[in-house]
Amino acid sequence: MGKLFGTDGVRGIANVGNMTAEQVLAIGRATAHYCREQDPARRSKVVIGKDTRVSGYMMESALTAGITSMGVDVLLLGPLPTPGIAFITHSMRADAGLVISASHNPFQDNGIKIFSRDGYKLPDAAEAEIEELVLNDRLADMRPMGEDLGRAKRIDDAIGRYIVFCKNSFPHDLTLEGLRIVIDCSNGATYKAARIILWELGAEVIPIHASPDGLNINENCGSQHTEDLRHKVQETRADLGLAFDGDGDRLIAVDETGEELSGDHIIAILAKYMKDHDLLDNNRIVTTVMSNFGLHQFLKEENIEHEESAVGDRYVLERMLETGAILGGEASGHMICLKHHTTGDGILAALQLLVALLRSGKKLSELAKVMKLAPQRLVNLTVANKPPLDEIKDLQDAIEKAETELDGRGRVLIRYSGTQSMCRVMVEGPTEALTERLTNELATVVKQCIG
Repeated sequence: MGKLFGTDGVRGIANVGNMTAEQVLAIGRATAHYCREQDPARRSKVVIGKDTRVSGYMMESALTAGITSMGVDVLLLGPLPTPGIAFITHSMRADAGLVISASHNPFQDNGIKIFSRDGYKLPDAAEAEIEELVLNDRLADMRPMGEDLGRAKRIDDAIGRYIVFCKNSFPHDLTLEGLRIVIDCSNGATYKAARIILWELGAEVIPIHASPDGLNINENCGSQHTEDLRHKVQETRADLGLAFDGDGDRLIAVDETGEELSGDHIIAILAKYMKDHDLLDNNRIVTTVMSNFGLHQFLKEENIEHEESAVGDRYVLERMLETGAILGGEASGHMICLKHHTTGDGILAALQLLVALLRSGKKLSELAKVMKLAPQRLVNLTVANKPPLDEIKDLQDAIEKAETELDGRGRVLIRYSGTQSMCRVMVEGPTEALTERLTNELATVVKQCIG
């Protein structure tokens, strides 16, 4: 990855480093220039949306200033889930869509994700081009004047357009009437849309963490912290709970007993439903290398082909497009349903899960039994540098020894974080005890070899 862009856009602490108003303005200028270069004959326009962080105001203003200073128009969407911004970008024939969000990170952080005009995340090569423009300040003397400056306009009905888009993915012969659903909006971008969509489809909706104040996004809530959701589902005797992250591109579910379902569980439920109803084109799904071994076993039993990608929903999508898969996702809750959208969408994935639930006539806890999670242990180790792992002989010997002991009943994955100075050591195995021991042994080797 480059100096600005990581696995999911630019991200950092708001008003520091890459997230200062000055740097954000420069990113806006570079993005605008990139858009103009793609089609110099027409006047370019981009959309900007954001989540609910207090720093979103600063960054929205800085991006708008940078983009309009390059003669490109801006359409402001306000708070809207990331997938909603992707949809509006494509729907309004914009040249790019910029999302101001740090996803599941705490409120102090913020970031910028960029979608291309077709609603897909901007390719690595395009991000590299924008990054080069920013870091080398090649646009310093490029300043349109007078009528050539860009203009900004607020799109007041953006959320309504996204609501209709999501509802259109839900079959007309089904209704959510009779279902009681608790939703945890993580005090983020789904706080309006999720409630409205589910209510208009007939559900009784009980929202929690749906009162953003700019500072409470992702704070002990949402897809990464389901304790409150699990308690509320049990307290209200709800049929299920749905947890989104701050920008609305992740989904984690809770069944009627209060048990959490990971993204892998949801992928398994959707894959089985789609295969059973002849909806799984090419009989193939895509997950990342972090997907649970239990999911691997389930897919093998169901004779569903399985492709793996690097970690990150952009890489899941790339692999899906390469292999013709229409369903993919991550254990963290990113779900991509290509028949309906170009990117991960928590609300849309929730609707597809509800379709599977209604068609089955079962409770969510029963559907979740299609797969059993293998015991997993993950250790994150801080490292000073990142030498190639496959060139460290002692580590490779230790991995081979662990895999021999697992004997096909689990797996080992050791990789560097794409955004932090960390090495992740993960082991999955047939028992908790074996998994714990092998993880500790491998972590010790990593510390000795990399430190």
